[in-house]
Amino acid sequence: MDRKAALVTGASRGIGAACALELSRLGFDIVLTCRGNVALAEEVASQCVTDTLVLAGDCADSAVCKDWVAKTIERFGRLDVLVNNAGLTRDTLLLRMTDEQFDDVLKVNLYGAFYLCRSALKYLMKSPAGRVINISSVSGIAGNTGQSNYAASKAGLIGFTKSLSKEVGKRGVTVNAVAPGWIETDMTGAVPEEVTQSILERVTLARAGKVWEVASAVGFLAGEGASYITGQVLSVDGGLAL
Repeated sequence: MDRKAALVTGASRGIGAACALELSRLGFDIVLTCRGNVALAEEVASQCVTDTLVLAGDCADSAVCKDWVAKTIERFGRLDVLVNNAGLTRDTLLLRMTDEQFDDVLKVNLYGAFYLCRSALKYLMKSPAGRVINISSVSGIAGNTGQSNYAASKAGLIGFTKSLSKEVGKRGVTVNAVAPGWIETDMTGAVPEEVTQSILERVTLARAGKVWEVASAVGFLAGEGASYITGQVLSVDGGLAL
């Protein structure tokens, strides 16, 4: 009855799915959100060892985000951890980038986190250990060719993280960001091999990261051991951004 609840966006695959599974392993009931592939999200939910709720929708819509939080409270009666993981890429050089390509990425990656935090904070502040964990990227720290929209959204998320941490710290809520590097996911798997190799040559540990390695960082920030850490960016990049 005292089990905490976590909401993870973009939880149908990749880093989001790994975060949902890790938080479930740590004892959290889990709300998994997805943009459209409910069957895939339900498959992830079936692997969780705690109670789960799968919700679909677009986090770029503030009404959807508000509804997700309301349904979380209706189901579990509380919300203790919010993981803003949902992300979108529309990579191209700036000279070729359309208004829509720029806007779409900002709306999902940055506005979505804003909408969810705004709806969730009043419940997180009631938690004995409220946590917001935003999934940023090394692109938001160091930039990346062809990703001015994505890098802007992820850099914005870092600034958002630091500012929000100052607003809610006195209410006992910590706000941190995790910045993954080159992680083996469906997204990176679609990148041409020569591009992948050029990136891995810049990674100090000389390999791609695993989704569970990012999820472990999220699990740490969600736990008691991170209770005195806030406003920070934890890079899980194997040294890519050094």
